[in-house]
Amino acid sequence: MLALGLQALPAWAIDPFVLKDIRVEGLQRADAGTVFGALPFRIGDTYNDDKGAAALRALFATGLFKDVRLEVEGDVVVVLVEERTLISNVTFVGLKEFDKDALSKSLRDVGIGEGLPFDRAMADRAEQELKRQYLTRSLYGAEVVTTITPVERNRVSVTFTVIEGEVAQISEIHITGSQAFSESALLKQFELTTSGWLTWYTKTDRYSRTKLNADLETLRAFYLNRGYLEFNVDSTQVAISPDKQRISITINVTEGQPYTVTAVRLEGEFYGKEEEFQSLVAIKPGEPYRAEAVAETTRRFTELYGTFGYAFARIEPRTEIDRANGRVEVVLVAEPNRRVYVRRINVSGNTRTRDEVIRRELRQLESAWYDGRRIKLSRDRIDRLGYFSEVNVDTAEVPGAFDQVDLTAEVKEKPTGNLQLGAGFSSAERLSLTAGIRQDNIFGSGNYLGLEFNTSKYNRSLVVSTVDPYFTVDGISRALDFYYRTTKPINSQGESYTLVTPGAAIRFGVPFSEFDTVFFGIGIERTEIKAGESLPNNYYLYREEFGAKSSSLPLTVGWQRDGRDSSLVPTSGRYQRLNGEWSVALDTKYARLNYQIQQWIPITKQFTLGLNGEFGYGRGLGGKPYPVFKNFYGGGLGSVRGFDQGSLGPVDVTGAYIGGNRRLNLNTEFYVPVPGAGNDRTLRLFAYLDAGNVWREKESMDFSSLRSSAGIGLSWISPVGPLKLSYGNPLRKVPEDRIQKFQFQIGTAF
Repeated sequence: MLALGLQALPAWAIDPFVLKDIRVEGLQRADAGTVFGALPFRIGDTYNDDKGAAALRALFATGLFKDVRLEVEGDVVVVLVEERTLISNVTFVGLKEFDKDALSKSLRDVGIGEGLPFDRAMADRAEQELKRQYLTRSLYGAEVVTTITPVERNRVSVTFTVIEGEVAQISEIHITGSQAFSESALLKQFELTTSGWLTWYTKTDRYSRTKLNADLETLRAFYLNRGYLEFNVDSTQVAISPDKQRISITINVTEGQPYTVTAVRLEGEFYGKEEEFQSLVAIKPGEPYRAEAVAETTRRFTELYGTFGYAFARIEPRTEIDRANGRVEVVLVAEPNRRVYVRRINVSGNTRTRDEVIRRELRQLESAWYDGRRIKLSRDRIDRLGYFSEVNVDTAEVPGAFDQVDLTAEVKEKPTGNLQLGAGFSSAERLSLTAGIRQDNIFGSGNYLGLEFNTSKYNRSLVVSTVDPYFTVDGISRALDFYYRTTKPINSQGESYTLVTPGAAIRFGVPFSEFDTVFFGIGIERTEIKAGESLPNNYYLYREEFGAKSSSLPLTVGWQRDGRDSSLVPTSGRYQRLNGEWSVALDTKYARLNYQIQQWIPITKQFTLGLNGEFGYGRGLGGKPYPVFKNFYGGGLGSVRGFDQGSLGPVDVTGAYIGGNRRLNLNTEFYVPVPGAGNDRTLRLFAYLDAGNVWREKESMDFSSLRSSAGIGLSWISPVGPLKLSYGNPLRKVPEDRIQKFQFQIGTAF
């Protein structure tokens, strides 16, 4: 045995020697330099067993090789490698439901992607993942076949051939065990619906376990808000037809009995402010128990504790139930815990927007007491910037510091560019287009830059605007406007003239409160009346008295407050805007005032009433008449729909629409969900009723002269902005009015 061991010793141990050469064999794709770079020895080095073992470890660590061996031939080391098979490409055949790039990313997460090592087990996992993705889209009959095709240089091509089949649609949803409410009333609370004429767009008839669970929670909340404290979902059954095309859902519930609140009691530490906390209680004795009221009360309590620095206050609502009489007493137990300071505020997620743009909106300061209201206000102010799709402020305890916390303002960037389009069609203008391009957060600075232009046959304009919301560190904004407008008549009498108005303006916005901003500004503009073959009489008289060119130096002042819950799809709240303009020098002297107010009233969760009123007034100063080129116009989008744009109000003796120095618009819109769209607020139908008119100086502002119209429309938050389609008929009109029944516009609210 000793002799055999001595004979085998050279196979296990090699005497050190000086390397004369290194050869690499077996490479097909990898570069020889990759192998040489991983080796811990070079030609001329002394080779030994330790270096050989280290070389094997280093080569395996590259992940490029399935097998590696080292052989010694005299003073030459031969590196024998067997490369791992790599995936050259991943292709999909028959893919319609999913985006190819998104699907490739999800498969790469399970190990199948271009350039990754190929493993048959991983390919099987990828196939199962692909099938699972189809199940989330209710494509239960989808079939996936994986084909592996060898290609040159030890690579393979992976092809997933998909037969998607038809979408399995929800054919019926039943709720059993409900007695207090009808099944139809309960199903209205669900996002999931049976198939309808619009479900091809909303996709609410596609089954998803996640969506069903969310609907069950909505159902539970529905009962808990009506006093049914012991409501329970006993079971759910989901059945699919043999052809995997129809799904039936059955939900079994136990309602229990309704309970009425008899009293609300506070327990715990309130630091002598029981009356202040009691005033925040939304739970009303004598009314049915409502989980929403309980949750709202605990939220208010937590926020009030937060204003005192108690970031971790706990409010536990307990119910003492009297089943025999159907009564319940609510006990709110408060545990304030400890008061804390904010040590540091971090900002994360802003890949484009600069930190200072976010930090200047913060109302909670570092090294100050934790204040829940200031933190919420900070979050809301960051959200109102419009630069982010999500804004969250998280609180974390500081390790080792009992009375300190860190805050993290986490944001998710969204595109801040905006495209606004509008169009109308009439026998006069045919097709007119308006467009605007703006960037609300240019270069991540928080500044606004906009370009607007109008290609109408009669009104053409080019406007460049820029706004610096923090021109000063105190939050005073500065806006610059440069514009060039040309206006032609809207009439049928053959008038031929043009108004050319170049100008510029600067204005500053001063925040007087968290919700109110007052604007001050000054501008300069020149208006030229270019006469053609025929000029309206009032323009002719003005031109003869004051000349073809008029310059003005208007001072502006304005105020704005926006209390809507959303600027895109408001359902509640009020918006107000007041603008004043006063020209004090140069050729024209006048005053102009415009006030707008909007009120949004939620009728139910699905129905919303919107009211809009706008009033404008102007008059001449210093013994001069009000300039005709500053007249208000009415009719069309943003005014009284159903009438041609700018065609309401006084008509010159020549038949031209000349506008007036007073304007009134009244608009009412009643929004309803599109049938089959569920509670989707981005797609809604509406009925509207508009009224308004324009009056000239010394003309009686008689409400009997109001024009009015009514119609229906569609509101859609499209990828390029809010879109409104409307079709209406005038209710009150006169023969000279121009009618335009169909209108649409992108980028406006009313």
